[in-house]
Amino acid sequence: MDLSTKYLGMELKHPIIASASPLTSTLDGIRALEDAGASTVVMASLFEEQVRAEDTAYAMYTEHGSYSQPETGSYFPELSDYDSGVSGHLDTLRRAVEAVDIPVIASLNATTTEGWTNYAARLEQAGAAALELNVHFIPADPAMSSRDVEAHYIEVLRAVKGAVKIPVALKLSPYFSSIGHMAHDLAGAGADGLVLFNRFYQPDVDLGTMSVKSDLHLSTSYETGLPLLWIALLAGRLNCSLAATSGVEAAEQVIKYLLVGADTVMTTSALLRHGPSYLQSMLTHLAAWLEEHGYPSVAAIRGLRSVKQLDDVSQLLRAQYMHLLTEYVPATLAA
Repeated sequence: MDLSTKYLGMELKHPIIASASPLTSTLDGIRALEDAGASTVVMASLFEEQVRAEDTAYAMYTEHGSYSQPETGSYFPELSDYDSGVSGHLDTLRRAVEAVDIPVIASLNATTTEGWTNYAARLEQAGAAALELNVHFIPADPAMSSRDVEAHYIEVLRAVKGAVKIPVALKLSPYFSSIGHMAHDLAGAGADGLVLFNRFYQPDVDLGTMSVKSDLHLSTSYETGLPLLWIALLAGRLNCSLAATSGVEAAEQVIKYLLVGADTVMTTSALLRHGPSYLQSMLTHLAAWLEEHGYPSVAAIRGLRSVKQLDDVSQLLRAQYMHLLTEYVPATLAA
């Protein structure tokens, strides 16, 4: 059975990717995922705020009390090899690239143009096979128009593409007024791939302390609907790779995403729930489904249920409403 696929110009042995998570933040975790059969991994994101916070803390400790006495320049020795808060992340990436035989994709979440370009270049120098831009941008200013928001994403992409030579993918949110138009603009601006969709963690309020808190919920298969729809609408219409993410609990979701046209399928929650070895179970069930239905490869099913292959697009856009009405309206009312 041929499970191979191509993503961001890279030949992969199968379409299941271990996406950014605590499992991909360490060398041991990345090795375990390779041993479990991952075709590639997306390393845990490098956050610009975290780097700046570490730099601030380092400066505070090394400068605290300096020259407080005539004979005292500092109470803490400077680290001769300190290379800002990014050094540990880059070291993990370098060692992972040397230790495993699968591609390691770096993930970057920055807040400034300098951060996007500088850290992207350094991740490339550390050996990343490709770069995933984890753009978490909330337009809190009501004066900022949708056009301005979209322009921000294009500017980030172009700045990064100008700083690196490796493939660049964007992990997008579904919160655009026209996702299809945005996807085409990003592909036209040079995106090598799009990852649909990013699950932003939302704030909550602790009623006991009246403080804002964050609450992490792993995804469920219920969340596949939105990326499933948009991959079906975009597959075969863009000159870039499409990766599906969100709601991948088992091989069933992988198969559905491939059917609507995804090149690869990313999973985090399932691996956090069941451990890296669960990857092998997903691959086994994917291969078994293909064989049972008479398909010789992943390529044979890709896009069979995308818009380009459907005679009636309403099957994707409106039919579910009619299905719900006929299924849930009481028989007496339906009569």
